[in-house]
Amino acid sequence: MKYSVLASGSTGNALYIETDQVRLLVDAGLSGKQLEQHLRSIGVDPKTLTAILISHEHIDHVKGLGVFARRYNIPVYMNEATWSALPSSVGAINEACRNVLESGAVLEIGDLKIETFEVSHDAAEPIGFRFQRGNESLALVTDLGYVSRRIIDRVSGVDALIFESNHDVNMLRMGSYPWNVKRRILSDVGHLSNEDAGEALAEILAGNGEQVSLAHLSQENNLMELAHMTVRQFLEEADLNVGRDVHLWETYPDRPTPLRSVKATGRS
Repeated sequence: MKYSVLASGSTGNALYIETDQVRLLVDAGLSGKQLEQHLRSIGVDPKTLTAILISHEHIDHVKGLGVFARRYNIPVYMNEATWSALPSSVGAINEACRNVLESGAVLEIGDLKIETFEVSHDAAEPIGFRFQRGNESLALVTDLGYVSRRIIDRVSGVDALIFESNHDVNMLRMGSYPWNVKRRILSDVGHLSNEDAGEALAEILAGNGEQVSLAHLSQENNLMELAHMTVRQFLEEADLNVGRDVHLWETYPDRPTPLRSVKATGRS
């Protein structure tokens, strides 16, 4: 299994995953043109996509969905509540391409097993994903206000993890956002802080060489260096060595990460 975070942040989110049999786009929060450019930059022809999965209906996750689905006639999967809540700007999607994937369900496409789980966010029915191919696994956990015990149980043991580290609490509190926006971000249906991310990752990771991509960073209320430093501190306090036991990767709002292989970690 290989993956690339095509874009991550409030301006747009998309993840690409491929196996020998499947090519998936998870969320489509860029314009159709940007999605094409980002896919082609990692050597992927958009016409070869197998399916699109959607985590929730916010525009930074569905901006290019309609254009892309119509242009390439790609099957689209999301839960019924998210289908109903899609913004009108997405436009019509061919009925033959519409598929309902209920929260908590398991979907198999080719050689890829996809497990879904609920997350806490101010959307209709937001979900996270765990992808499994043989003994290789990857999970996507972003856009959530807190990490529940159920989520920790679902993603523990994965080889690669795209995990939200949205904001630094002090930067957010001192920043220019209106208070109602700050309150929403800090709430249980908002976004994870660097500290929240570090605390959760210290519990999730076993130190078997897992790959962690810190995602959905706020461009106004965070810095990549600060997110990495904060998470690293939590991991080191849990006796996890970054660079040996765990690998921390960056994600970007305006360009894809390299296409990386998910390598099955050693199990303790």
